[in-house]
Amino acid sequence: MPSVISVLASLLERSMARNERITRKCTQTLSKDARIRAFECHETLDMTTQAFLERIYRYVRVAPPIYVVAYIYIDRLCQINPEFRITTFNVHRLLITTIMVASKFVEDMNYRNSYFARVGGLMTKEMNELEVDFLFLMGFKLHVNVSIFDSYCRHLEREVSIGGGYHIERTLWSMCSKGMKANDNEKRDFKQLTHVIGCSSH
Repeated sequence: MPSVISVLASLLERSMARNERITRKCTQTLSKDARIRAFECHETLDMTTQAFLERIYRYVRVAPPIYVVAYIYIDRLCQINPEFRITTFNVHRLLITTIMVASKFVEDMNYRNSYFARVGGLMTKEMNELEVDFLFLMGFKLHVNVSIFDSYCRHLEREVSIGGGYHIERTLWSMCSKGMKANDNEKRDFKQLTHVIGCSSH
């Protein structure tokens, strides 16, 4: 099991504990934004964050960089939407959605939404709607460049070393970065190709 799964679970658990303390002090806990409320469940799933991430890995087998990009998306989502707080009521839907979207961004071949839905314990219609809600909440800002990716890998290492308990292998971020750089190069080549094709068609 990739170490990044344990790292991500640890960080999310800490974030949820912090948000739970904040929520206790707030009189209004339910967001007015329907897209944010879409991620809320009426009951908490009887599965830890770690176990849920392991389930996703077991059935989807996405590469470690996907989890890092998913974490970037979660952090970006919370920055764009300050009222969005990660809790035990939304973490599972948030994870399956961000991992699915990250997989589509990074990987060339992916499972269908219906498969991700089954892995996440959702109906296909729910999965599709969550994806759309997520994209709008993100303002469709999904691009992750190599420098941002590297900084988050180092952030994950630093945060976990402070919190104790887990450690990302030093080779993780370099391995992931190579994958992201290759992906960036492919996209750059594709953009250049489409530019040439576009020019030649006029």
